Amino acid sequence: MTRPLIGVTTSRRSGWRIFPLIALNVWMAGGRSLRWVDGSDADLSRVDGVIIGGGDDISPDLYGGQLVRSARLDPGRDALERRVVQDAFDQDKPVLGICRGSQMLNIALGGTLHQDAYEVYRNSRYIRTILPRKTVHIEPATRLAHVSGTGPMKVNALHSQAVDTLGRGLRVAARDAGGMVQAIERVRDPFAIGVQWHPEHLFYAHRQQGLFRALVSAARARQQHQAQLDRVDHCMD
Repeated sequence: MTRPLIGVTTSRRSGWRIFPLIALNVWMAGGRSLRWVDGSDADLSRVDGVIIGGGDDISPDLYGGQLVRSARLDPGRDALERRVVQDAFDQDKPVLGICRGSQMLNIALGGTLHQDAYEVYRNSRYIRTILPRKTVHIEPATRLAHVSGTGPMKVNALHSQAVDTLGRGLRVAARDAGGMVQAIERVRDPFAIGVQWHPEHLFYAHRQQGLFRALVSAARARQQHQAQLDRVDHCMD
C-alpha cells in the first residue's frame, strides 16, 4: 500500500531544521512528507493530508486582534497556510496543526486568538522549552483522549499566543492548569487536531506518536474514500 503523502508547511527561515523532525515522525507513522514554504506551489491535489508547522506569531490582521510589540510576523506564510487549511477542508483532507499551526487551524475556521495569552491566563505557568516540562489536561470523550490517552500529559511549550474564540466545528481538547487552551479538534470529517506543543521533538514518546499515526490513518482513509474519524478510532483502539 502506498504511504500517504503529507504536505508540511514550515518557515522559510528555520524550517530546514524542523522539517526533518516532522518527516521522521510521519515516516514512523507510515507516511511520507513534502515540504512547503512561502512561495511554494502548495498544490493540495498532490497530497493526502497536511501538517501546519510551528513558527512565528500569526498576524492579528487575520482575526481582528491587536498587535503586541513583541510579535514576530510572517505575512507571506500566514496567507499560504490559511489557504492550505481552507483548501484541505474543501478537498476533505485531514490536518494536524502544531503550535502556530493549531492557531492557524482555528483562524481558518473563523476563530480568534489571544495575542499575549499569558497576560490573559495569569495562572498558566510560563514555560519556554522543547523539553516536556509543561502539564496539559486532556478533555474526556475527545478524539485526542482516544488518540493519546486521558491522563495528564507532559509536553513542551514555545508559544505566546493561544485560542480565544473557537472556529466553526471545533471543540477544546486540552487545557493547562491555568485554563489556557492547549489543543483543539474538529468534531466531524475531515479529521483535524491542533496542539499548542511540538510533538515532533518528542518522537520517542508513544502518546505523541499517536498524533502522527492518527493523521496518517485519516490520510489513508481519504485515499480510499472512507470515513476518516471512523478509521482513526478503529486504528487507535
